[in-house]
Amino acid sequence: MKYAFLSGFCWIAVVCTAVAQTEKCTASCSVPGFEAKETETLTPQPTPTDGSCHVGTKDGFPIPDPHCTPGAINKTVTVAVLKDRRFETCCVRDHIESEEAKDVAYKWYGIPVPEQNEGQNQVCELDHLVPVELGGADSMDNIWPQCGPDSVTLEQRYFKQKDMVEFYLADQVKAGNMDQATAQREIAADYTQFLDAARAYCKSNHCE
Repeated sequence: MKYAFLSGFCWIAVVCTAVAQTEKCTASCSVPGFEAKETETLTPQPTPTDGSCHVGTKDGFPIPDPHCTPGAINKTVTVAVLKDRRFETCCVRDHIESEEAKDVAYKWYGIPVPEQNEGQNQVCELDHLVPVELGGADSMDNIWPQCGPDSVTLEQRYFKQKDMVEFYLADQVKAGNMDQATAQREIAADYTQFLDAARAYCKSNHCE
C-alpha cells in the first residue's frame, strides 16, 4: 500500500484493491448532499511517521497525540443527514481508506497490532476521535489506537467508555440540545470532559 499526502493532512490510498468492509452495509446511503469521501481536518498537521506519535493521558484515560490525530469532520454529514433513516455510520466507513490500511495508525503510535482483537478479547480499537455519529470523517487524521486496560471486562475498557460519550453527544446534537460543530470541536479537544454526563445519561438510556 502506498500513500500520498493531500490537502494538508489527508492520506489517500494511491494503490489499493477494492474497498474492504468488515461488515456489509445494508443502508441505502442515498441521502441528498451526502458524500462519503468528504473530509476536513480540524487542525492541519504534517504526516506522522512510524513511532512519532505518543498517547497522552487525561483523568486516567488515554488521549491521542494532537499532532498526529487532530480530528477531522465530514461537512456533508449534517444533523439532517444524521437523522435521516437512510444514513448509517457504515455509509462513511472504508471509503477513504480500507480497514486494513488503517492499521498504519498503530505504527505511528508504536503500538503492536493486537492479535485476536475481537469480542471479549478486544483490547484496542481504531477510534474515530470525532465519531462518525457526530459527522466525523473516516480519514487518518481522525483515527488513533485506543487500547486497554487489559485487566478489566470489555465494557470497562477505554474505548467502550468513549463509546458512551459518542452516543450521548450524538443524541444531544440530534435532539437540538447541542450545536454539532461545538460537539465536534469539544470531543476532539478532550472527550474525557463528557464522561460523567455520558455515564449518567447511559444509566437511563440504551447506549449502544
